[in-house]
Amino acid sequence: MKRGWRLPATLLKTYYDYMVEYRAELILWVLSGSLPLIMMGVWDEAVRSGDFGLSTQAVVQYFLAVFLTRQLTVVWVIWEFEKEVVKGQLSFRLLQPLDPGWHHFYSHLAERLARLPFIVLLLGLAIWLYPAAWVMPSLWRLLLFLVAIAAAFCLRFLIQYTFAMLSFWIERASALEQFWFLAYLFLSGMVAPLSVFPEQLQAIVIWTPFPYLIYFPVAILLDLPVAIAPGFAILSGWMGLFWLLNRWLWRRGLRHYSAMGA
Repeated sequence: MKRGWRLPATLLKTYYDYMVEYRAELILWVLSGSLPLIMMGVWDEAVRSGDFGLSTQAVVQYFLAVFLTRQLTVVWVIWEFEKEVVKGQLSFRLLQPLDPGWHHFYSHLAERLARLPFIVLLLGLAIWLYPAAWVMPSLWRLLLFLVAIAAAFCLRFLIQYTFAMLSFWIERASALEQFWFLAYLFLSGMVAPLSVFPEQLQAIVIWTPFPYLIYFPVAILLDLPVAIAPGFAILSGWMGLFWLLNRWLWRRGLRHYSAMGA
């Protein structure tokens, strides 16, 4: 049992030590994900001058929760993996008795731990400016939120890591991620609550992976109307689908990578 935990603990500690060496860069990463705070100001003004069925307090609470969720689920593995494949650095990883994906996974987890103090600081500042935004969920809802956050991060990682597999065939797989990000931006609930979307669109979007990356955890935290059990079922289904697709592309990609002489 101890040997089974030793490798994850070592990877997590190693990457955490690496991440905290770049504290200034971490601050910039956190600030680069401040779009939800910008949208909070936009929607705050919109609800004051229009009828969206939302109060100013609800808007602030929603986008602060979106900010937290976004910070805890941000992923960049496609750029790292693309660089490894294009520059031939993946060959070194393949010599190790560990799937390279785990290195990327634990580096992401370590980065979450390293940026957590900055996230708490920004959230504390926002709540100080908007005291009415403070909400204390029940213990059960908080636990569900943490599970949803973990699942959302895993799904986001799997999606982007699957896209990264295309680096075996094209040099700019990250271009696909940028195209995907446009849909993610609008359909995940980052720029607007899904509740303000037309009902027909909501009925379609709910079957896609996008709402479960942002809106689903936020809705659980804030006790918004959401089907929790079906939501986790759909989320798990997308995770399984992208896992299978990822493993299939990985096996085929390795053969292509070896055939190229790498």
